[in-house]
Formats: sequence, C-alpha cells, structure tokens
Amino acid sequence: MKAPLLSIGIALIALGLIALVYQGITYTTSEKVVDLGPLKITAQKEKTIPLPPILGGLALVGGIVLVVAARKSAS
Repeated sequence: MKAPLLSIGIALIALGLIALVYQGITYTTSEKVVDLGPLKITAQKEKTIPLPPILGGLALVGGIVLVVAARKSAS
C-alpha cells in the first residue's frame, strides 16, 4: 500500500508546484477570418485557462499528506 500512496503524493506535489508557478494553461487556436475561394486567411489566437492558486495549494498539501501517510504506514 506504500507504493501507490507515495507515487500519487509525489505526483500531486509536482502538479501543485506547477500550478502555483504557471497559474494557467495557455494554448493557441487558428481561426478562419476569410475563406473566399482560393484566398484563405487565418488568425492565431492565444487563449488561457486560469488555474486558481488555491487549487495548486490544495494539490501540494494533499500530496504532502499522502507522502507522510505512506512513510508512517511503512514503519
């Protein structure tokens, strides 16, 4: 039981730190502006999905709790 808790805990810690540092996921989409026969014009737009800092903090704390629980169950 130690290995799954430890693995999930470490993953949550990493994801929590990433969420706190980047504070959002940014991606680019291409949208057609003009489509007139052989003439095609596209525009690239950058969109962001914000990640609240509380989400990163909760993942970090949850990961730490799981790592501590895995270590206590091993001893």
